[in-house]
Amino acid sequence: MSEKPYHIHGEKRQSRWLITCDHATNRVPEWVNGGDLGLPPEDMERHIAFDPGALGVTLALADRLDSPAVSSDFSRLVIDPNRGADDPTVLMKLYDGSVIPANRAAFAEEKARRMERLWHPYHNALETLAARRPDSVICAVHSFTRQLRGRPPRPWQVGILYSYDERLTRPLIDLLRQDAALASWVEDTFGERWCVGENEPYGGHLDGDSIDTHALQHGRLNVLVEIRNDLIRTPEQQQAWAERLAPLLDRALAIADGV
Repeated sequence: MSEKPYHIHGEKRQSRWLITCDHATNRVPEWVNGGDLGLPPEDMERHIAFDPGALGVTLALADRLDSPAVSSDFSRLVIDPNRGADDPTVLMKLYDGSVIPANRAAFAEEKARRMERLWHPYHNALETLAARRPDSVICAVHSFTRQLRGRPPRPWQVGILYSYDERLTRPLIDLLRQDAALASWVEDTFGERWCVGENEPYGGHLDGDSIDTHALQHGRLNVLVEIRNDLIRTPEQQQAWAERLAPLLDRALAIADGV
């Protein structure tokens, strides 16, 4: 694992956009239980450990929008950067039917150690990038699993999440739903009817999460994009989604700006 628990892509770019990826990798630092959370390899490849495909989409979006991107470099199961410091799920002991052995005895002291070495540096880097200009716009990229254990399949290919600030999300949802070319591409490529989720598959607000901390609390325009992870397995798929989402994001921003 690199010395810094995050990566910055395109740091010198001056676009208003900042693309973030909170759950970019499934890496476990060596100093956390010898680099092993005690889970089988197949669990570490699941959505419980990171957001598969999200990093590739993040970097491709940043390139298309000529913007910087910041991504975590540690598994969400080590410490979750998209949770507030006081959120009980910031250090998960059970997730989607899997017990995390190395976290069972990870109490206050171990949580504080992981926060200090991973969570805080990531958020400091994110805020530094967000503050580089007064009109920064944050787009957080995540992915979600098609089906949780014991639950029905999810119908959405993309979900747009938001809290009380709909300035950017409302036009983006409308643009996505009205995009006949995108709907046709999804049907032809994946054999599915185009379905955009609004605050699906999750609600769009958690106190202290990344959007709350770096966007809502500063009045910054923001959107959180969730893409179903079985649709972004390959670099080619990740590039294809970024190619289609980037112009819609720019159009939604122009609408939010009243242009």
